[in-house]
Amino acid sequence: MPIEELGLGLLWYVVFVVSTTFHEAAHGFMAWRCGDPTAHRAGLVTLDPLPHIRRSPFGMVVIPLLSFFSGGWMVGWASTPYNPYWAQANRRKAAFMSLAGPAANLILVLVAGVLIHAGMLLGVFAQPEQVTWTQTTVAQSPGFATGAAVAVSILFSLNLILLVFNLLPVPPLDGSDVLSLFLNESTARRYQDLIAQPAAQMVGLIVAWRLLAVVLYPVFTTALNLLYPGAHYS
Repeated sequence: MPIEELGLGLLWYVVFVVSTTFHEAAHGFMAWRCGDPTAHRAGLVTLDPLPHIRRSPFGMVVIPLLSFFSGGWMVGWASTPYNPYWAQANRRKAAFMSLAGPAANLILVLVAGVLIHAGMLLGVFAQPEQVTWTQTTVAQSPGFATGAAVAVSILFSLNLILLVFNLLPVPPLDGSDVLSLFLNESTARRYQDLIAQPAAQMVGLIVAWRLLAVVLYPVFTTALNLLYPGAHYS
């Protein structure tokens, strides 16, 4: 395997671990602040990736590496424990707990955007003529700047993917809990019972992959045009 591909895989993996850890820690932090200390007691309200990897080794190590080296892109997962009885009794707080993960990914997208523009101001980065998931900015000169451009590009792209995917309103994704904010108490309870079923979650994942294929590229294009006003990427 070429050294370049190994290096790219390492960058993807590092960004994946950082992003997933931040996402899950945000869930746990919001739950803790809203009255459920389950994740905090488990040591998962932390930006240290090791506790999250120990909890989800398959989703945070095996699958991400296999998916990259077999298909050229990276997918994986992690999870944060919470008290389901607390969630049932505090459905609005539970919904905000669910939204905290995607909010963390949005923060990292914005951080990547700031780094890109800072690099452009310093003459390190430049706007690319053509964009890919690993090239939302390019280096002005070879060397360290090239690796930095790829890393910040992946930070931007991967967190945008995680943001869009997790906000899809189907179980078991975070976005499915948003719908309960607009339901009355009895309907919300029936809805929560439905999306907790394994069959509903399996169907939801299938629907989510199909939805992602439809909505992701338009969102990516919109984000790039916000990152580079007047660029008119399409």
